[in-house]
Amino acid sequence: MSKDLKGKAALVTGGSRGIGKEIARWMAGAGAEVIVAARGLEGAQAAAEEIKREDGRAHAISLDVSDEASIQGAVPELLKAYGTIPLLVNNAGITKDGLLLRMKKHQWDEVIGTNLTGIYNLCRALIPGMVRARFGRIVNVTSVVGRVGNPGQTNYAAAKAGVEGFTRSLARELASRNIMVNCVAPGFIDTDMTRSLSEEARKKLMQSIPVGRLGTPGDVAAAVLFLLGEDASYITGTTIDVNGGMHM
Repeated sequence: MSKDLKGKAALVTGGSRGIGKEIARWMAGAGAEVIVAARGLEGAQAAAEEIKREDGRAHAISLDVSDEASIQGAVPELLKAYGTIPLLVNNAGITKDGLLLRMKKHQWDEVIGTNLTGIYNLCRALIPGMVRARFGRIVNVTSVVGRVGNPGQTNYAAAKAGVEGFTRSLARELASRNIMVNCVAPGFIDTDMTRSLSEEARKKLMQSIPVGRLGTPGDVAAAVLFLLGEDASYITGTTIDVNGGMHM
């Protein structure tokens, strides 16, 4: 694997499992000093230890992106330790599914708070350092659901669609400072969530994917790594779909 990110500090949220964990592994493999952030410190530490066993550099922190106090507590310590954090992957996300007619206000607020406001919170905290350094790469992990919708996920779809609009606007604000801001939108990925589907549901799902398989966390990590690297230095404000052709 290329050492394109060698020596750069990189923060990935939701990095303790699934897609986020794989992104963290790939970034460390490319030479980055990875900060694995998750609400649960134990999970983040386990992911960081796995990276270290693979000869990568990693550090774990507990971070709730929806909680401004959590960010205000963690970010100054990170900046003291690393200086600027030029690479940011906003991957943390939750679901609280339900038809809108039955959706409780807290289900809406929690999903918007983590999946959309959380990205605002962390970008707002780290961008000043990127601006001073005149370098930064931000990748926001969205979803095919934000592009096509999905019954029972109005909150999740709204948040993910909002992230794409946020990304395009922020990209325009920061491009002159050599800070590129992009999205990666995964389709259905082979994770714990999709493995819990019934055989009938999985079969129906496969019929909607032209490639004929679920994606892997590595498929998503590869796209993220590309956007973080120098080969993508002229790409900003865009979304890379990683969905096997499910949405074109």
